[in-house]
Amino acid sequence: MTAVLHPAPPQRPAPTAHRAEPSPSWFRTRRTGLALTILLAATAVLYLWNLTASGYANTFYAAAAQAGSQNWKAWFFGSLDTSNFITVDKPPASLWVMGLSGRIFGFSSASLLVPQALMGVGSVALVYAAVKRVATPAAGLVAGAVLAATPAAALMFKFDNPDALLVLLMTLAGYFVIRAMSTAVGRRAAMWVALAGVALGFAFLTKMLQGLMVLPAFGAAYLIAGQVRLRTRLFHLVIGAASVVISAGWWVWAVWLWPADSRPYIGGSTNNSVMDLVLGYNGLGRLFGKTGGGMSGGSSGMAGGSAGSSFGGSAGLDRLFGSEMGIQISWLIPAALIALVFGLLARGRAPRTDLLRASLILWGGWFLVTGLIFSYMSGTIHPYYTVALAPTVAGMIGVGGYALWLVRARWIGRCGLAAMMLAAGIWSWVLLHRNAEWLPMLKWILLAGTVVGAILVLVGAKGRFRKLAVAGLIIGSLAGITGSASYTIATAATAHGGSIPTAGPTGAVSDSGMGGGGGMGGDQGQGDGEALPNSDDASSNPTASGPGTTSGPGTSSGSESTSELTAMLVNAGTTWSAATNGSQSAATYELASDTAVMAIGGWSSDPAPTLDQFIEYVADGEIHYYIASGQGGSPKDSQGGDSTSSAIQEWVEANFSSTTVGNSTIYDLSGYVG
Repeated sequence: MTAVLHPAPPQRPAPTAHRAEPSPSWFRTRRTGLALTILLAATAVLYLWNLTASGYANTFYAAAAQAGSQNWKAWFFGSLDTSNFITVDKPPASLWVMGLSGRIFGFSSASLLVPQALMGVGSVALVYAAVKRVATPAAGLVAGAVLAATPAAALMFKFDNPDALLVLLMTLAGYFVIRAMSTAVGRRAAMWVALAGVALGFAFLTKMLQGLMVLPAFGAAYLIAGQVRLRTRLFHLVIGAASVVISAGWWVWAVWLWPADSRPYIGGSTNNSVMDLVLGYNGLGRLFGKTGGGMSGGSSGMAGGSAGSSFGGSAGLDRLFGSEMGIQISWLIPAALIALVFGLLARGRAPRTDLLRASLILWGGWFLVTGLIFSYMSGTIHPYYTVALAPTVAGMIGVGGYALWLVRARWIGRCGLAAMMLAAGIWSWVLLHRNAEWLPMLKWILLAGTVVGAILVLVGAKGRFRKLAVAGLIIGSLAGITGSASYTIATAATAHGGSIPTAGPTGAVSDSGMGGGGGMGGDQGQGDGEALPNSDDASSNPTASGPGTTSGPGTSSGSESTSELTAMLVNAGTTWSAATNGSQSAATYELASDTAVMAIGGWSSDPAPTLDQFIEYVADGEIHYYIASGQGGSPKDSQGGDSTSSAIQEWVEANFSSTTVGNSTIYDLSGYVG
C-alpha cells in the first residue's frame, strides 16, 4: 500500500495586535532624534522666553513657595507664611518643587517659574514617548507638537499654579500604563502599573481629586488590553490602587498624626483636617457647588454653573467651547474626537491586546471623563483647569491620526483624516472670528489650507496620486494646528499675573472677567486661591499689568507708601510682622517684606484664628501690626453674618488707634496688656 503525502496548504497568519514598527535604521534614528530635539528645544524656548516678565505670577502660591524656601515645616505643610499659621487651600506637592528650587537657587521669579516651564517640556516629551511606543516617531512628534501648541498649556507652564505639576504627573502615569500594556511579562506589567499608581498618588498631593479623574480610563484600558491573563490584570489593578493610596496617603496620615497645635491650620477646611478639604472644598464641593471654608460656591453669582466666562461659563456640553474655555483648549477637540471615533472603527477587528486601540481607550477615556466633569460641575471652575485635557487631545490626534493613516487605502481612513482636517479648520475659523480684529486674514488662510489638505487626502489614495495624500496630510495638519499655535504664541508673549490668568491675545475674551485684559473690583466671590484680591493696599504684586493680567484694586499703592509699609514690616521683630484679612493680601505683604504675615480667615473665611486666639497672640507680643480691609477671608462671610475676621477687626478698632500709611489703615498692636 502506498501512501500519498500532500503538502499542508498554506495557512493565513492570524491577525496580531499592532506593535510599533521595527527598530529603524541608524539614519532614521538620527533623524528622529534630531526632530525630537528640535521639538523639545522649541517648547523650551516658547515656555522659558521672557518668563520672569510675569514676576511672581500668582502671589498666593508665590508667598507659600517663598515660605517653603526658608522654613522646612512651611515647606512640608504648604504654609503661606514662615511662622506656619495657615496653609494654602491645596496639598503641597507643587510647592515642594518651587520651594526646593528657591532654597537651592535663591527665591526669585526665575526659581519660581523655571521649574513650571521645565514641567511643560517634560510633559511634551512624555506624550511623544507614549504615542511613539504604540505608533511611530512621526505620530509622537505630532502629538508632542499639539500639546506644546495648546494655549492652556503655554499659560500654565509659565505660571506658578499647581496645574503644571498635575499635568506632568497624569501624563507620566498614562505613559506608565501604556508601558504596562506593552509587555506580556507579568512582573514588568505589575511594576509599570504600580509606578502609574505612585504618579497618580502624587497628582493627588498636587490637586487632590482632580489628579484621580484619570483612574477610570487608565483602569479600563489596562483591564481591556493588558497582555496577561484577566485574573492577573485584576491583581495588577489592585497593586496600582494600593500604590495610589500609599503614595497619596502618607502625607495625609502625617498631617493627621501631627499635633494640631504645632502645625498650621489646614486652609480651606472647616475643621482643620485634610479629609475635610478632600471631601468638601476640593472634592464634592467642586462638583456640586458647596465649597466649604465658610464660602458658598455661588454666593455672589460668579462661581460654578452660573458664572460668566471668567469662571468657565454655564454648565453644559458646550462649556468647553465657550467664550473663554474655547480659546484655552478647544481648538483641536473636534478633530481629536473624530480621530477617536474613526480610529476605534479602523481598529475594530484587531485583537484584544491591540496597542493602538488600547491607547485610544486611554486617551479618549481620560478626555471623556474629565471633559464631562468640567462641563457639568456646579462648583468653582476656572478656564485654565482645561490644561488637564491638553495631553488627551494630543494623544487622540497622534494615535487616531496614525491609525487612520494605516488604512488610508480604505474610505474610512481617507474620510477620517479629511474630517479631522476640516473640523480643525472650521473650528479654528470660528474661534479666530470671535476676535475678528486680530490677524483677520489668518482664519481664511487656515480654512483654505485644511480644505486643500482634505481634498488631496481624499483623492490621493492609490497609484500615481499617492504622493498627493502625503502632501495633503502635511498641508492640512499645518493649517489645522496653526490657529491654536498662534494663540499659544500670543499667550507665551504676554505677562500674566493675578489669580485667574487667561490665554490668548488682547480681546480674545468677549466679556472681561478677572483675568484677560481687565480685573473686577470688589468682592466678586472666590474660588480656590484663584480669585481677585481686593485689598486697599497690595504693596508688592510684582506682576505687570496688561493683557492676561488680573488688575484691579490692590495691585499697587505707589512706591512711596509701599516702601514705608514694607520698612515697618521688616522692622517689626515679632513672630508675625502683621495680621490682615485674607491670604491674598497677606501674600503680597510677605513677598514685599520677606516677613511672616498672618492671613486671618485664610483664603475662604476659614475659622482661624478665633477672636480669643487672636487676642492671645497679641497679648503674647507675637503680632506687631494689624492692616485693615484685606480680602480673602472677608469681614462678612458668604451668608452675610459676622465672620471671625469681622469680629477681630471690630476688636482691633475698639482697642487700638489707627494710622494711615499710603492707602492702608494700620494699627500698632504692640504693648497690649489686656
